[in-house]
Amino acid sequence: MKKQVACLLAAAMVAGCMTVPVAAEEESKVWVIATDTVFKPFEYTNDDGEFVGIDVDILAAIAEDQGFEYELNSLGWDSAIAACQAGQADGMIAGASITDERKESGWTFSDGYYNATQSMTVAADSEIAGFEDLSGQTVGVKTGTQGASYAESLQEEYGFEITYYEDSPTMYQAVLGGQVVACFEDTPIMAASIQDGDLALTILYDTENEGSPYGFAIFSEDSQELLDMFNAGLADIVADGTYAEIIANYLGEDAAATAEAAMLGDAEAETEAGTEAVTE
Repeated sequence: MKKQVACLLAAAMVAGCMTVPVAAEEESKVWVIATDTVFKPFEYTNDDGEFVGIDVDILAAIAEDQGFEYELNSLGWDSAIAACQAGQADGMIAGASITDERKESGWTFSDGYYNATQSMTVAADSEIAGFEDLSGQTVGVKTGTQGASYAESLQEEYGFEITYYEDSPTMYQAVLGGQVVACFEDTPIMAASIQDGDLALTILYDTENEGSPYGFAIFSEDSQELLDMFNAGLADIVADGTYAEIIANYLGEDAAATAEAAMLGDAEAETEAGTEAVTE
């Protein structure tokens, strides 16, 4: 990873809270940014008690590129949203999928920084092979997530019940313990959790949906400057290769190449659209 990213991540951290100072000639605003606590590999605490992950690294790289200071507070999904809505945080980065429903309820999103699908996961020895086997059963979801929305969209058709959990690890243990027969989660999160935790779970990839991009979110016009800097910095770190290095560090080179191609493709599409608009 580039030295500038590594330096930022080597700064003193405490589990759940990290402040990253950026040198400036005069005192500047410190933006308060909320995030989740257990959403590996996008944000989590490592064995040294440091808060790390794709979102953490992307934010650090963008802050370095744009020259702003921020404090990252690990609050959990629901609490992060509540803090932003109450004006206690200026923005949120927590693997939040960009959806029309969220936009209509007051979320304002950045450009997407990673496209994620949702899928169903079962115990490794489960006889559940697809949605058709869920009739009369109970599945687990994490409250307020796209995984929950995906399950809810299928519930009536396939006749299953839903149990809601506040965090992913508790949900995974419910599947392993038999309290629910399956869970719905973002595919890259589930894949990383199974691998790193050596969990006896299996992702049913043929249950995967089309997915949607993750975005940085604000809930007030007062944070528009922060959102603009995020977008500008994101474009810069994609262009200089830092973005691909971050993705590769957590998900591997193949995932990085796919993610970078998608990001560059979106940028090219926007450029072409702008050119057409000018010439028409």
